[in-house]
Amino acid sequence: MILLWLECDANGVTEISLETVAFARSLSAAGGGIVIRAALFGDVPEAARDQLAAHGVDEVHHVTGSAYDAYSGAAWASALQDIRERTTCVVVAAAGSPRGNEVIAHLAARLDVPMAANVLSFSGLAPFEVTRQVAGGSALEDMRLPRRPALFTVAGHSWTATPADQRTTPVWHEESPAVAEADLIARVSARGEAKEDSSGALTSSRVVVGAGRGAGGPNGFGGVMELAEMLDGALGVSRVVTSLGWRPHHEQIGQTGSRISPELYIPCGISGAIQHWAGCSSSKTILAINTDAEAPMVTKAHYAVIGDMHEVVPAIVAELKRRAV
Repeated sequence: MILLWLECDANGVTEISLETVAFARSLSAAGGGIVIRAALFGDVPEAARDQLAAHGVDEVHHVTGSAYDAYSGAAWASALQDIRERTTCVVVAAAGSPRGNEVIAHLAARLDVPMAANVLSFSGLAPFEVTRQVAGGSALEDMRLPRRPALFTVAGHSWTATPADQRTTPVWHEESPAVAEADLIARVSARGEAKEDSSGALTSSRVVVGAGRGAGGPNGFGGVMELAEMLDGALGVSRVVTSLGWRPHHEQIGQTGSRISPELYIPCGISGAIQHWAGCSSSKTILAINTDAEAPMVTKAHYAVIGDMHEVVPAIVAELKRRAV
């Protein structure tokens, strides 16, 4: 059996967790129809029930109780260990998010078994063999996980969160495993609403327009913001932009920011360091705008325009406006 730790937000199961379910369905099919179980913690939106049925989950372990009201990597790993021992699942996985990687790492330490982070695919079941991203996504590594349970996280946006061919009727188990006080030392103590702006949600936008050092300063984003708005897309930036304080961190794309997979990504004035590439490499089409024809982003892009973003972007905006008349 397969046990998945799935994350939820106000709208239901997160997109990156549903991608993990899609990976698990492929793994289940390869194993002849292995049962897929999901573990969810705390308040679960009603929409999650329909999502889990639509995506082919067979059983759900809903973990509640005061110890699980707030996120705690160690405590939640303890609960997963309890569920895994009772269900004898041979695979335990989660999305390759910051929390997913933390929880599975805690579980690996408790069970004294290896873990594979940011898995893209599997090539064998006995022993379990996977291919995963390393070095910020700039290289791939084949890894064997011979011990059970096999623990791993699935790289974000490496799978598409499509519904299953057939709906299931998941069996729900309400439970509240005991947890040691020591596991609650590090936990979320407060939450605040994220401030949103016109840039939109990076991870869900079909079009993202990016800007890097080539913007020239905090006042150099007018053109890319206008282009993003015209394309009904989102604005994203490189790490150097947020480090310099030109734009807020929630707009950052990269290894320490958001990982995106839009239909179209237009990086403007971004050289394309490994850390940034780790966040945008899943984009379906990349159109780079840069003055340097040898910049890593230009050489990796599907299309490129060699020129100053402050000249090229306004020209694109003007042409879009002309065609819209």
